[in-house]
Parts: sequence; structure tokens; C-alpha cells
Amino acid sequence: MNDNWLIIETSGPIARLGLICDAAVGQQADVPTSRRHAREILPTIDRMLKAEGISPRKLTGVMVGRGPGSYTGLRVGLATAKALAYALGCQLRAVDTFAAIAEQTPQDDQQVWVIADGLQNQVYVQKFEWINAVWCPTQPLQILPFPEWQKNVVTPCSISGPGVAIYDPYIPPDCRRVPEIDREARIESVFAVGSRLTSLTQPELFALEPLYLRGSSAEEKLKQQSV
Repeated sequence: MNDNWLIIETSGPIARLGLICDAAVGQQADVPTSRRHAREILPTIDRMLKAEGISPRKLTGVMVGRGPGSYTGLRVGLATAKALAYALGCQLRAVDTFAAIAEQTPQDDQQVWVIADGLQNQVYVQKFEWINAVWCPTQPLQILPFPEWQKNVVTPCSISGPGVAIYDPYIPPDCRRVPEIDREARIESVFAVGSRLTSLTQPELFALEPLYLRGSSAEEKLKQQSV
């Protein structure tokens, strides 16, 4: 029996879609935000499945990145994944985007901080360590003022994630920057992490939300106005 997984990762400015067929990377596609995730994701998935010769009913399941990242992008990606999994009756696995990014860190680094811009001079941060041949989170995901995280970083260590490009001048110089190509979650990394997870139950599927830790931009603006 074939093992076919659809991968959806929409935390960044480009939605990354892919098929993993019997553990091998198949069709892949990127959908820039300028083309609107919501409008392009389903037609792109349809083209990928047809190119791979896979009926949607032959999907084992869907693995979706749940963030942190772009609030709108994450909601579109999760809504698509949930609708497909429910309609097709296949498995759904929710992957922490930072775990997928940590998966791309060279193993000899031993520990890595993954960071992303949280806006308003805040950063999403999470620490991972190489334990028993797996990158494991050793601290919970947090959103902190950048100076607060900066002063608590114990060096030397490695830094990865999309936030490196933004905060690079302020990151301690003895911290190793993971290569830029490895700072955004790739299809195969989402699959690697998702393969170690259990599938969501139906109640968990319905309850699944983006891993965001703060309100949307509109919610934050409304909160400031009320203050």
C-alpha cells in the first residue's frame, strides 16, 4: 500500500506545498503571497496530485505547519489542511514550524535557537538540543522583547530561523548563524517531524488553531485603541 502525504507550510511569505510518496519527495510548488494563498493553494495541490498520478482519496494524510508565522498565511494553510483531511477522511498531523526549522540544523551544532520576527521589537524564540539523534525542544515557544531574549542567550550557540536576517546585527558575534537556505522550513523537514507525531483526533482537528501566541494585527490594534 502506498504511503502518500500532502505537506502544507504557510508560515512565511511563500506557501510551500509538496507531496511525499513512500518517503520520497515528489511534486513541490511555491505560492508567493502576491498571488494570494487562499486563491492558489487548492488549484496548485490539484495540479500536483495529477502530475504525480495520485487521486486525492489515495492520500494517507496531510501534514501542516502550524506556526508561528504569518497569521493570515497560517489560517489559510490550516483551514485548507483541515478541510481536506475531513472531506477525504485521511489523517492530519500538525507540525510546529520551528521544529521543522531546527530539523535542518547541522547535527554537530548540538543546540540551536530558532527565532522569528514577532513585530513591535518582539521575537518568537525557542531552543532545541540534539538529544538521542533528534532535535528536541528544551524550552517552550515564547514571544519576548528582543533585548530580553538577547541578554539571556548563553554563547556560543547556533541561531536559525527567519528572524536572523532581521536581527543579525544585534545577535552576539560568537553565535553561529545557520546558513540562510536552512532558516525556512522545507517540505522534507515538515515530513520528518510529522512522521514522529500522532495524527489528530476529529475533535483535535476541529480545535486546531495557528500557533501564534498573540492576537492578529487587527486584534492588537483594537487592544491599543481600547487602552
